[in-house]
Amino acid sequence: MEKQKFARVFLNAALVSALSGASFGAFAATSSPNVSLGKNLYVAGAVNSNWKPEVYTDGKLDFNQVASVSDFALNVGEGPIKLFITWETRGDEAWAGEKYVHAASCQHSVEASASLQNFKVMTSANSTNGVDGDWETVAEVGESGAMSRGLAIDFAGKTWFRIVAESPVKNLEEVGAYDISNGGDDTWFFMGTSISQMGMKQFTVDSNFAQLIHARFADYYPAMLRGGIGCVTSQGVVDALKYYAEYVGNVKFWAIEMGTNDAWGGSNANVETFTKNLQTIIDTAKAHGITPIIARMIATNPEIAKWQVHQDYLDAIDKLTKDNELPEGPDFYNYFLEHPEELSASDGVHPAEPKGGQSMHRLWAEAAAPLYKDDPCVGRPDVVGCGGTSLPKMHNVNFALPRVNVNGREILISGLREKDHVTIMDVMGHVVWNGSAGIPKMHAGNYFVNIRGAKTNYSTKISIK
Repeated sequence: MEKQKFARVFLNAALVSALSGASFGAFAATSSPNVSLGKNLYVAGAVNSNWKPEVYTDGKLDFNQVASVSDFALNVGEGPIKLFITWETRGDEAWAGEKYVHAASCQHSVEASASLQNFKVMTSANSTNGVDGDWETVAEVGESGAMSRGLAIDFAGKTWFRIVAESPVKNLEEVGAYDISNGGDDTWFFMGTSISQMGMKQFTVDSNFAQLIHARFADYYPAMLRGGIGCVTSQGVVDALKYYAEYVGNVKFWAIEMGTNDAWGGSNANVETFTKNLQTIIDTAKAHGITPIIARMIATNPEIAKWQVHQDYLDAIDKLTKDNELPEGPDFYNYFLEHPEELSASDGVHPAEPKGGQSMHRLWAEAAAPLYKDDPCVGRPDVVGCGGTSLPKMHNVNFALPRVNVNGREILISGLREKDHVTIMDVMGHVVWNGSAGIPKMHAGNYFVNIRGAKTNYSTKISIK
């Protein structure tokens, strides 16, 4: 397990104040600026040439992957004395596999190489390529079963950080670094079921939670760790809380979407167990200096799903929020009840891609807004992005989307621009085809279709039967 060679930086006076019932109307600590945006990823001493080197630090997930990497680094420049570094890998989409978190109906049997394990973090002030120069080891981590984690490290006088693993990790997707020199704690873990696994991670959206918060509060850029696990129940999370506490016990907020699998079928038979489990999760979070925020679980489209969430589960969430003096989470239930077109047309339960996922990011951002100081929307409900309106989209990410369809074993793509390039990968991230035309017939299975160009940045998941 993890060798704690670095100091936890979040258990400060601000957190103690929050836990004692202080107002959640504003942050007690300063922001955590993102100092890695657009920086080139260096792999084994050279700028990575897989796709574009800066896509691994662009602040969004869009299926860009390093097939296999064991030594990578970022030069974030001078200034920070402490960093919170994050990474995201892609296993079978879930945050952790069956070895760590039990999800009976899904059995997430991810390979050990899907998560970053047995590695050390080093820093340097004089490297030129992420390998040469003098390096100091600031953290060592052993077994680690999570696809998304963050570590706080000392960085005084340094410009580079580097991660060297004992064995390669497949499908590294995102690396981030946040300046926590002044105690910034704008760090979020999105704990959830397949609803969060899909909506908060798998779907490529115009603007994610962090980008939406940054658009509204320029001094803030939240660190996002995505933690959805398909089929997991509240009991599965409680049984695995030791792993949640170890891997994401050092963030400020647990944004919790939970209960769809507990409430499945529409009865209230599990509501007492669900309530007890949520209270255990809340208590564990608070014991680690974490503020939990619980979303009201997503409504179904009963015309398709043939069931609806029982009111008792929503009442339980409301009571837990009130009794534990928690900030109010997003109301997924009423939003998706009013917008069934943003739910999957196949099952009526999961968010539709991408619009359902985009709304989840937006609703989380709107719910979190009162936690930030100097809210520009206070007393100004007509300002764009305030009230119930959509937050502004980020520049350069809202491109016209190509259309990907499946006909038997054929993948049909329309709407490509002149210089668009298509890559098709299997679920483990192996490239099975590259090009712009003449896609061959594929074997049965699940694939990721990635389309890149000067004005195109699109990914989707398809299934061939």
